[in-house]
Amino acid sequence: MSKTRQGEKVFEAKSAPTNDGAGAALDTPAGNEAAAAACCHHKDTPRSAEFQADLQKRLNRAIGQLNGVKGMLDDNRYCGDVLVQLAAAESAIRSVSGKLLQDHLETCVVEQIRQGNDEVVGEVMQLMKRFSRL
Repeated sequence: MSKTRQGEKVFEAKSAPTNDGAGAALDTPAGNEAAAAACCHHKDTPRSAEFQADLQKRLNRAIGQLNGVKGMLDDNRYCGDVLVQLAAAESAIRSVSGKLLQDHLETCVVEQIRQGNDEVVGEVMQLMKRFSRL
């Protein structure tokens, strides 16, 4: 592990497992290994083209809503109207998160448990806590 300084923060280059067994270097704040490990894994089972297209469509809708919010702010629109649009964008993003979490449970988690990796349950519990508002 090598350490470099950026401003006042210390970053460590870490290795994360990938499909091909090679490590991928990450720059992460020291002490934030969980975030580092979670950001660079690759899915063993590919998502279907239909599911991928659905996620992309939903994300594009949320991006459009957020761009609309930016325009509303630039236009000095009424706060209540802006908040309604923000709530719609949040809902769209939560929908994507929910669908992705379900896919994760049905594919990645099932595969890991079948391979004898019970530690994946801890990861799932952390994800459930993070996305408990779905």
